[in-house]
Amino acid sequence: MPLKLVRNDIINMDVDAIVNTANPYPIIGRGTDSGIYKAAGEAELLRAREVIGQMEVGQSALTPGFGLKARHIIHTVGPCYIDGSQGEVKLLETCYENSLALAERSGFESVAFPLISTGSYGFPKAEALQIAVSTIGRFLLENEMMVYLVVFDEEAFRLSGKLFDDIEAYIDQKYVDEKHREEQFFCFSDIEYAPMAKAAPAPRAEKTLKMEKKSLSSILVHVEEDFRERLFRLIDESGMSDAQVYKKANLDRKLFSKIRCNAGYHPKKDTAVALALALELSLDDTKDLLSRAGFALSPSSKSDLIVQYFIENQVYDINVINMALFDHELPCIGD
Repeated sequence: MPLKLVRNDIINMDVDAIVNTANPYPIIGRGTDSGIYKAAGEAELLRAREVIGQMEVGQSALTPGFGLKARHIIHTVGPCYIDGSQGEVKLLETCYENSLALAERSGFESVAFPLISTGSYGFPKAEALQIAVSTIGRFLLENEMMVYLVVFDEEAFRLSGKLFDDIEAYIDQKYVDEKHREEQFFCFSDIEYAPMAKAAPAPRAEKTLKMEKKSLSSILVHVEEDFRERLFRLIDESGMSDAQVYKKANLDRKLFSKIRCNAGYHPKKDTAVALALALELSLDDTKDLLSRAGFALSPSSKSDLIVQYFIENQVYDINVINMALFDHELPCIGD
């Protein structure tokens, strides 16, 4: 998947470049900046940083990765958070935009970001997460790159807004409904019935048997579209190009090419879900598409309930949905 949320220490990321939340001056700062200097080799990295000189907020610059697993370091200066009304959001967006543009110009295929400015610069993590995901998502609609958003601590983000707040109530209610159905099932299954005398089977006419055989043959002959056939018919009907679909689905171009070229392709469940979201299918049409690959949205799966919740609310942005899954410490679509 082109955008992936991961819990890790960014110094451990094996990518073309990691992004460092740099100090404006060529000195070793605190937090992520300090950790990257120590892992890369303080003396070598500091000399390279001195060549760059003073940097402005939002500016990005490149150095080698030295002792890191990453081959390069993109340094960017994040904004200090004051009260949210001093242009902090736009400046933070600029950090991601300039860093991604630098990675693209450098020919990088993979880059890893921390949550810029959320350490000593004080940017609220929930808001910073949404800014990062939306900015990176816009870039990936026009470019091919594997981008990781790396979260170091174990804190679960409390995503803000009514849509996110209502997820918990939705999940709880669906669990209650499912438990009620299970209780009804067990209640009925516990009822004891008196044995009934078996009636003698009625003789079947030869004509009836022939009709049954013909009906079965007819069913087998008229098998409906499989997942792949239905998918590409839906894409044609949507008017979107293949590139638009796989980018909206947060899928790799190579994977989509495999789907397009392999007549016997069978998807993983999250791939099928991602494509349904990209096509902005209704809940019924999503269930239909999944069923053609042998999958279903389960009322006993929190992940499936979250996906269903967003579809019912007509929110199809897979990055927003992945934020909600990440917030609940569930695997993101594409993991």
